[in-house]
Amino acid sequence: MISTADLSLAFGGRKLFENVSIKFVAGNCYGLIGANGSGKSTFLKILAGQETPSSGEVAVTPGERLSFLRQDHFAFEEHKVLKTVIMGQPELYKLMEEREALYAKDELSDEDGERIGDLEMEFADLNGWEAEADAAILLDGLGIGSELIEKKMKELDGAQKVKVLLAQALFGKPDILLLDEPTNHLDAKAIRWLEEFLYDNEKTVIVVSHDRHFLNKVCTHIADLDFGKIQLYSGNYDFWYESSQLALRMQQEQNRKVEEKAKELKEFIARFSANASKSKQATSRKKLLEKLTLDDIKPSSRRYPYVHFKPEREAGDQLLKVENLYKSVEGQPVLNNVSFELRKGDKVLFTGDELATSMLFRVLVGEDQADKGGYAWGVTTSQAYFPKDNAEFFRDGNLSLADWLRQFSEDTSENFIRGILGRMLFSGDESQKKVKVLSGGERVRLMLAKMMLTTANVLLLDGPTNHLDLESITAVNNGLIRFSGTVLFTSHDHQFNQTIANRVIELGAFGATLFDMSYDEYLTQQA
Repeated sequence: MISTADLSLAFGGRKLFENVSIKFVAGNCYGLIGANGSGKSTFLKILAGQETPSSGEVAVTPGERLSFLRQDHFAFEEHKVLKTVIMGQPELYKLMEEREALYAKDELSDEDGERIGDLEMEFADLNGWEAEADAAILLDGLGIGSELIEKKMKELDGAQKVKVLLAQALFGKPDILLLDEPTNHLDAKAIRWLEEFLYDNEKTVIVVSHDRHFLNKVCTHIADLDFGKIQLYSGNYDFWYESSQLALRMQQEQNRKVEEKAKELKEFIARFSANASKSKQATSRKKLLEKLTLDDIKPSSRRYPYVHFKPEREAGDQLLKVENLYKSVEGQPVLNNVSFELRKGDKVLFTGDELATSMLFRVLVGEDQADKGGYAWGVTTSQAYFPKDNAEFFRDGNLSLADWLRQFSEDTSENFIRGILGRMLFSGDESQKKVKVLSGGERVRLMLAKMMLTTANVLLLDGPTNHLDLESITAVNNGLIRFSGTVLFTSHDHQFNQTIANRVIELGAFGATLFDMSYDEYLTQQA
């Protein structure tokens, strides 16, 4: 168990959280959520002992080992992959190093012999004989094959290093596991493996993630960092979200009878209890949820942008035909004879080679040219494009948000521009803020506002969920579900992909393969 007592943290007079007293116990996985800048990652670092709070303390049950997912991808460059994983259990790694050094001696003294005897006992107590096999199993589950385990970390690419550091955090079955964005840079197969690993974990897990599907799969509780406090809720992310919305509706309808509210809460809890994906999870969650009362659920202070794409006109049946597109970069093929056709109303997820997808989108909107092949948009189509890299749109950093957005609007009146900005959570004087000070997530919201002004009937979105918080991802997700036009998009967010796409196109060295199915069906077929 890990707990806090009156924990507070302030930066420059701004309080991130204050007097937080909370217990995280074994057998539960807690999803720590909160708006961007609320202090989620900092809270994890305090729990891990990497940062010092302004006041209060953290207590860990004596004898329990805590593990924290490292974000420094270059800290182990000279170490071999397998040893880097075992370093996740420092006591065992130190013992192994001493043991290897003694055995490497040409001659052993009596003192060395006695020490080796002690080491062998400690080694066995820490399951040292299984350490390398256990580390290899973790690596294999995350997609790091046996051909890589003896390589040095500096020989791996960025995504591979992330997987090794995740394996390091998981190694040795820590009693308390702290994970900050563990699904970043993981492919779908590795994420599914991690979901199963955490589901079967019987220790204490606290995780920060922007992946709603992941939170729904692994979490037994949600720890909501809001109003400078942390409130615990039983259930997964969807339950927290729906319950907070229910609480907001109840708050807005104070004249409703208590009996009616209680009935709605009971029906709501029954629906979530029945929809749990696994029987063990369903049983334990149902017991917890049934104890809830009206006072246990509270409206959130979180704000959601309003994302609404409205096409000016409906596209005709002839939408897009791509034939044998070929594009090389520095002599290497990126698009290799890509061919496919799209129908009106299709919402297509592009998977596979991300560089190929970005290049394809650039070609389709006329920002780049193919070396061979061609494509044809239907005459009634109009396109709006969201690039993965938006830096070129913010070269003039001294423009205010209002003046930046005004460049792309037919209606340039102050009231109209401020109204659009307000929908995207830029309210009041924020409209006069310079674009050069915007965060990555704020830039994305501004780019989405630009797209909303186009009234296009075809949207091409290359990584729209990157840099966004959970609230904004949810808003974009809902906006694209409602959108009546055609969407071509990429995303690493499972729920986003599953709830939007009706087709999947996989790009690779082979060209393009179209799957006429949902994202979950596609993943099942690939397994």
